[in-house]
Parts: sequence; structure tokens; C-alpha cells
Amino acid sequence: MAETGFAPEQRRVLPTILVPAFLSLLSVSIVNVALPAIETSLGAGTSGLQWVVSGYALAFGVLLVAAGRAGDLWGRGRLFILGLALFAIGSLVSGLAPSVTVLNLARAFMGIGSGLLTPQVSGIIQQFFQGEARGRAFGALGSAVGVSVAIGPVLGGVFITSLGPEWGWRSCFLINVPIAIAGIVAARVFLPASAWKAAYTENDPATSRSGRRRIDFDPVGMLLLALATLFVMVSFMEAGLGTWVWSLLVLGVALAIAWVRWELRYRRIGRTPMVDMQLFRTRSFASGALLTTLYFLGFTSLWLLVAQYMQIGLGHDALVAGMIGLPAAFAGAITAPLAGRHVVRVGRVIVLWGLGVGVLGLLLSAAVVLLHGRSGVTEWWLLGTLMLTGVGQGLVVSPNQTLSLAEVPLRYAGSAGGVLQTGQRIGTSVGIAVITTIAFGVATSSGWDLALAVGLGAIIAVSGVAMLVGAYDLRASRRERIGRGEDASSTPG
Repeated sequence: MAETGFAPEQRRVLPTILVPAFLSLLSVSIVNVALPAIETSLGAGTSGLQWVVSGYALAFGVLLVAAGRAGDLWGRGRLFILGLALFAIGSLVSGLAPSVTVLNLARAFMGIGSGLLTPQVSGIIQQFFQGEARGRAFGALGSAVGVSVAIGPVLGGVFITSLGPEWGWRSCFLINVPIAIAGIVAARVFLPASAWKAAYTENDPATSRSGRRRIDFDPVGMLLLALATLFVMVSFMEAGLGTWVWSLLVLGVALAIAWVRWELRYRRIGRTPMVDMQLFRTRSFASGALLTTLYFLGFTSLWLLVAQYMQIGLGHDALVAGMIGLPAAFAGAITAPLAGRHVVRVGRVIVLWGLGVGVLGLLLSAAVVLLHGRSGVTEWWLLGTLMLTGVGQGLVVSPNQTLSLAEVPLRYAGSAGGVLQTGQRIGTSVGIAVITTIAFGVATSSGWDLALAVGLGAIIAVSGVAMLVGAYDLRASRRERIGRGEDASSTPG
């Protein structure tokens, strides 16, 4: 492998897995600007439209850990292709849906496909990339994530503007079909033979004394975690239905506790749990999982609030509102691979710098919004201030994932990646529910200038907690190295 590049096999693998990952995340953001057209085309009510968004997110989030474990056991390439095929079928039916009911069922099908393929991406990176190359691969994934989130509303706006409302919103789904089919072909051609086999070692508890391997899928653990994730996400995503919804949160937390107890017991009796709880005794993994949950709890709400501010508060159309995030997306796409190149050497410091830059961008954005309301400062200063949040994202998401998974055994790479992504999905659902509720409440009484500033303040508060988690991990890591007689300034922290 060249010093500054990937080995030939890695150069084939990386685009093969990144394009479908980009598609699955694009489908989260592209639909936001298509909702008014869907409402007119299908006569959908508010509830139906809400499930166009939340049905995909729920199906996506519930399957992540179980799908990651399935890839560990049966071969990540198999689950990757299965997920991509389901995603393509769901996209085709969504684009041709005659009613909102069919659309929502198809969107859930798309979510199942995304939930199956997404954890395989991080698992495959863990499997075929090591050291600095792994950091660069996760950096490339971070670029795909950042661009997909910001480019989705713009692409949706282009489709609706150029093709008209009816075929515009349908094209937001149909565009996935040929790309997904090409992705399936590419996976069959370019993924190495070992990607189609189980990831385990001779001393794996799943291998019997005779040397034959038994498949231990832990179905009870899978069901408990899936239900826990479902109830927690639904309680926040559907909070407007009434106070009874919060009983689902209590049930979800109880099921999560039951899942942890079951996984511990499953390991004690000599079986292989879906997620080995010993992973959470690895400080880098536990701290990284908490940090990524907090980050997504805060920053995912940012672009939803900005879109509402631009459209409802200032009267811009969907395409213009979507373009406000483009500089941030491309800034993140540039900084993520740069951070990935150095994260193994620099360590958690790079994540803390990213959080700091992101918070600076939020503070400056809040200042622009408040000055706009008081002295007429143009809102287009947000192009620059929000770009700082994109820089921060590039320094946080992928580097944190690289560090969190660094000490995870390969046989758990898929399920561990699923844990991180489940934290992201739960953080997203909680953050959007809580922070947007706060901002919408302020908007009703005081207008969108103050509402966006308050929403940004809430994101800053959550980011501050994430910074504390990162600082704790950094300090603990340095103490351990000093205890081993190492130079704390010469190795990652």
C-alpha cells in the first residue's frame, strides 16, 4: 500500500460500500422538501406525511445491531446485498405508490434495507482496513454522510422544480433504483471472498470443541433490543399523540435493562451474545458510543431548524432553503478524510477540536440570527457560520467512530458498529423531538429569529456535555499511558 493511498483491493472495496451508504442516508434528508408535493399528489394528511419520515427512520434504527450481528455470523457481503436489494424494491414501490398507505409501507421496506446494509459498511471497513488506512476509510464515510445530509434537500428541490411536483417527488425515490442495482453488481464483483464468510477466530466461543462452528444468533437478545429501540424512538417521534406515549419510553427503558441482563446471562452460560457487554468495559468504545449519541442528539436538529427558519421565518422556497447547508456539507466532506488520515496518531484530541469548532459555528450563527432580527443583518452570513459546523462534523463523526471501534474484536465489528449507529438514531429521534419542540414553542410566541437562536443554544448545551465525555476519555487515556511509563504527549489521547 502506498504511504498516502489504499491497496488496490481497498480502492475497489471503498467506493463499493460508500455509494449505497450515501444512498441510504440521502433518503433521510431528500424527502423533507418533497412532503408538500406528496401531500398534494396523494391527498395525505399530517399523520400520513409524518410516517413518510418516521416509518423509514424507525425501521432503519431498530434493525442496526441485529443486522450487524447477522453480518458477523453469516458474512457481511450477504447482508449488504440483501439490504441493498430490499432498499431498491422499496424505492421502486415508493416512487410508483398510488396512495400514502402504500408509500409508507414501501418506505418502511426501504428502512429495513438500510438497516441491513448500513452496519455492514463499518464492519467491512473494520475487516479490510487497518491502522491509518482505516482512519482514512472512515473519513471517506464521514464525507459521504455529510454530503448526503446536506445535498438531499437541494437534490429534492431540483427534482421538484425541474420535473414538476408529481414526478419530482417520485423521482426522489426512483433515482435510487438503478444506483442500487449497480451497487449489487459492484458488490458481487469487487468485495473480496472473505466478505462473504463469517468473521470468527479459532478461539471464538461460537466455535465448538470439534472445530465446527455453531451459529449463535441470540434471538431473544435481538428481540429485546429491537423492541427497546422501537419503543424509545416512538415515544419521542410521536410525542404529540398525548401523554400516554411516554409509557412507551418507560417500557423501552425496562426492555433495555432486560436486554443487558439477558446478554450478561447468555455469556455466563457459554453462549455468544449478540453484543458482548465486555465491550462497554473498553473505555474507548463506551466513551465513543456515548459521545456519538450526544452529538447526534444535538446537531441533527440543526438543519431541520435552519430549514424552518429559512422557509417559514423568512419566506424562502425549498430549493433556496436547502442550499444554505451546501458550504457546510462540502466543508465536512473535505475535513473528514483529512481528519481520518491523522486520527490514529492524534487521537481523541481531534474530536474535541471538532466539537469546539462546531460550537463556535453555532454561537456565530445565533449571533447572525439575532442581529438579523434587531438590525437587519443579512441571513446569508449563515453560509459562513454554518460552514464551521460542517468543519466540526468532519472532525467529530468519523474520527470518533475510528477510535471507538479500534479495540473491538473483528468478530463483533458489525454489531459494535450497529451499537454506535443505534445510538445515533436514538439521539436523533430524542434531539429532534425535544429541541424542535422548544424552538417551535418560542417561534409561536416570539418569532423565528429568537426561536432559532434558542434552538442553537440547546444544541450548544448538549455539545458541551459531549465535550466533557471526550475530555474524560482523553484524560483517562493519558493517565493509563503514564502509568505504563509511556510519554503521554507522544501517542494518541
